[in-house]
Amino acid sequence: MTEIIGVRFKKSSKVYYFSPGKNKIDAGMKVIVETARGVEIGDVTIGNKMVEDTSVVSPLKPVLRIATAQDIRQAEDNIEREKEAFKICQEKIESHNLDMKLVEVEYTFDQNKILFYFTADGRVDFRDLVKDLAAVFRTRIELRQIGVRDEAKLLGGLGICGRKLCCASHLGNFEPVSIKMAKEQNLSLNPTKISGNCSRLMCCLKYEQDAYEDLLKNTPSVGSLVKTSEGKGRVVEVNLLRGLLKVHYESDAEGVSHLVHADEVKVLKSAHVHIDESELKELKELEE
Repeated sequence: MTEIIGVRFKKSSKVYYFSPGKNKIDAGMKVIVETARGVEIGDVTIGNKMVEDTSVVSPLKPVLRIATAQDIRQAEDNIEREKEAFKICQEKIESHNLDMKLVEVEYTFDQNKILFYFTADGRVDFRDLVKDLAAVFRTRIELRQIGVRDEAKLLGGLGICGRKLCCASHLGNFEPVSIKMAKEQNLSLNPTKISGNCSRLMCCLKYEQDAYEDLLKNTPSVGSLVKTSEGKGRVVEVNLLRGLLKVHYESDAEGVSHLVHADEVKVLKSAHVHIDESELKELKELEE
């Protein structure tokens, strides 16, 4: 077993493990740690805790110290510096006429590096921009091009559900989301209804997917040929969550169907869920 603490550097970012050493550190405290980017200040989300050795990547970096009042003031000062750096960088981007959108500026805690996050449709030659920024700030400059999902995570906002964006509130990592998920959950394939603020498929499609996959294993899809106590028929509608099917029997008149529970039918021939190629081509862009 290994003793760890969990540290998060941004509100909705991934939680990283560090070694507390001899310190007793509680959740809610701030600590100073060394990361791949340099010395950083972070919020403790998990206090001293023993975890399996397989859960950590050894060797764990140690906590340098519990943040002092001076450390917290420096972090607050960095936030003000970031606002000023954003304005300056925006002006430089416009003067160089670069086709890029500045999203966020971040100082490392020790002020040895400034990171500028931006989005762009393609590759951007920002070498002259870096030179100008380095001349102004006289420190290491790093420009990072990010995707539209990362942009939404950094900027935040409200989703169509009226709640704060999942990526900006609690999701540490983005998980793959596909059109297949929307199709299996019987959602409208209208891009405006299944895409988020980032114009990509909503992350929440992933939340219930495991449950839907389990239900689909035992529920006939629309078009399947089935047999019940009333005879043979074809499934014309499925209520997956309630486990109910509407079945049109061979003896029924056109437009007539009967409600049957999925447990009461035997599948004679399955119908596979598919998406038209023309529809798929248009919707695939939402996955990227």
